Formats: sequence, structure tokens, C-alpha cells
Amino acid sequence: MNKAWRIYILAIVSFLVGTSEYIISGILDKIAGDLGITLAAAGQLITIFSLVYAIGTPILMALTARMDRRRLILYALGIFIIGNLLSYTLPGYGLFVAARVIMALGAGMVVVTALNIAAKIAPPGRQASAIATVVMGFTASLIIGVPLGRMVAGAFGWKAVFGGIAFLGVVGLIVLYFSIPRTEGDKPVPLRQQLSLLKKRNVALGLSITFFWLGGYSVAYTYLSPYLLKVSEIPDHLLSALLLAFGIASLVGSKLGGFSTDRWGVTVTLVSGMLLHILMLIMLSMVTGTLAGVAAILILWSFAAWSSGPTQQFHMTTLEQESSGVLLGLNQSMMQLSMAAGAGLGGIAVEHVSLSSITWIGAGGVAIAVIAALILAIHTSAAKAGEAVKS
Repeated sequence: MNKAWRIYILAIVSFLVGTSEYIISGILDKIAGDLGITLAAAGQLITIFSLVYAIGTPILMALTARMDRRRLILYALGIFIIGNLLSYTLPGYGLFVAARVIMALGAGMVVVTALNIAAKIAPPGRQASAIATVVMGFTASLIIGVPLGRMVAGAFGWKAVFGGIAFLGVVGLIVLYFSIPRTEGDKPVPLRQQLSLLKKRNVALGLSITFFWLGGYSVAYTYLSPYLLKVSEIPDHLLSALLLAFGIASLVGSKLGGFSTDRWGVTVTLVSGMLLHILMLIMLSMVTGTLAGVAAILILWSFAAWSSGPTQQFHMTTLEQESSGVLLGLNQSMMQLSMAAGAGLGGIAVEHVSLSSITWIGAGGVAIAVIAALILAIHTSAAKAGEAVKS
């Protein structure tokens, strides 16, 4: 099997993981009704998953740094499958929460290891594109996995969604076992040393780019549906089509972002993508009542926002190459935390300011990410110049 197909297999596995994370928002009402809990309590399943993913992933990646990447992804996928099987079989809210914790621990390691393997087995000069393909698989779960899961839940019950993911996970486990080559792990990094990476200016700046870029995106995206209905004045029957177009644009942006990074470099791709991201958020606040105008802005916004995803993932692997796996774990954690923070800030803005304010607040967050990216680029160039003088 050639390397391209191996990377696509990793993308499919990341699609399963993404679906397990995001499907809750698509079947929230069914879970609440079946378990006899409030929507707010059901919503905590999303928070719990994100926090466990964010906190557990870097710790587990540090503890398993020496392990062969093939073996690690097989073990992690096994844990993920167990979490889904428990979600399918165990009754009650409390046990479902416990199953979600197990699922999140496996999911975080699967995604980070898949990204790490993709970067390691890709041909020279194609690493960013390989990462983009895996990220595209994860992103596709928002577009395909969530609506498909809603259909399965309507036909067979919401628990069947997790049973189906577990079954597909077993198939993926078998395919990975026979297709992914043994891949060396990274140099072991003790937990204390891992946390000490946060003290390095380039790492701190890199993670701040992720936080403000994705946090700014999340401020607006979390409340996109009510915004389009009430502020943009889009008819309700057209909303699904717009959201589908938004999702497709994210896939295209993710793939082309990786291509651009390989062709023109990290800084050009990141900064140009985020500047377009800011412009489209501002434009969205100005254009109302016209379907064509709003649709064009949404497509460009999604394209710009997700073009930064694979670029930033690859960027983090270059900051401390001996600790690339650890940095991917930290970056995944930061992504989860930034989405939670953005959603929270957006909620405060909607309640205490106005629904229309979220695009401006989101644009402000992304603007901070642009500044951080430029500072990091200047710092990196200066460091390289200093090394060249010494040599």
C-alpha cells in the first residue's frame, strides 16, 4: 500500500473520532429525553469530553513518547472503541459520562498520533499536505458525521450511533494493523520538561496563535445559526443548505491550506488566511438580507478559517522538532480549550451585548492571532540569523 492511501486511512480514523466528539450536539435532545435529564445536563457531555481531551492528551502523549507510533495508535483506538461500546451498552447518565471520559482519552491519542504518523511517513516536502488530509478527515465529521449520526439516531435510537462507531472502529483497527508501518516515537519528554516547553517563547507564541485563531472562530461559529436567522435575515428553510456549503468550504480550505504551506510557507499561509478570516467576519456583520452575499461571505469565511488548521498543526511540529508529538498534543489541547472559551465568551456577548456583536469579537480574537504569528515569524528569523552568524 502506498503512502497516500495510508494517510487517507488515518484521515478516515480521525473522521470517526471527530464524529464521536461532535455528534452529541446533533442528538442532544434525544439523549436528554431518553435519560430524563435537562438539555443543560446533556450539554455537559460536550464540556466533559473537551476537558478530558485537553488535559489528558498531552500527559498521555508524554508518557508514551518512546512507544512505536503504530502500536500506540492501535492501543489508543482500542481504548476509543471500548469507550463507544460502553456508551452503547451501559444505562444511565452517570455511566455514560464515565464512558465519555474513556472515549476522550483514546480519541486524543488517536488524533495526535495520526497527525504524527502522517508527518513522518509523508514524502519530503509533503508533510503539511499529509497533515491537512488527516485534519480534513476530522473536519468532515462536522459535515457528514453529525447529520448522518442524527439520521441513525432517528431510525435506531441514539445509542446505535456509538455502537456503529465502535464497529467501524474495529474495522479501522484491523486495517491500521496491516497498513501502517512501524514508526519510531519521539525522544521521551518527562511531564515536567513537557510543561517547561510552555516557558519557551516560540512555543508560547505558537500556542497563542491556536488559542486566539480558533477562539475567535468559535465565538461566532457557536451562534452561527441564530445569527444567520436573526441578523443576516436568512429564511429558515435555506439554513441547512448554507451550513452544508459552509462545511464543504472548510474541507476545501483545509486541503488548500496544506498545499499553500508546502508551496509558500507557514507565515504567508497563516497570515493571509487569518486576514481573510477577519475581513469575512466584519463583512458578515455588514451584509444582511441578501442570500447570495451572505452565502459568498460564509464560504470565504469557512475557507479562510480552516486553511489555517493544517498550517498551524504543521507549524507546531517545526518549533521543537525533537518534541513534535508533545507539541501536537499540547496544540490539540489548546484547540479544545479555545473552542470552549470562544463559545463561553460568545454566550456572554449574546446575553449582555447583542447577537450581532459576536462577529466583531471573533474578528478581534483572530487579529490577536495575526499579531502573534508575525511576532513569532520575526523571532524565528532572528534566531536563525543568530545561528548562522555563530556558525
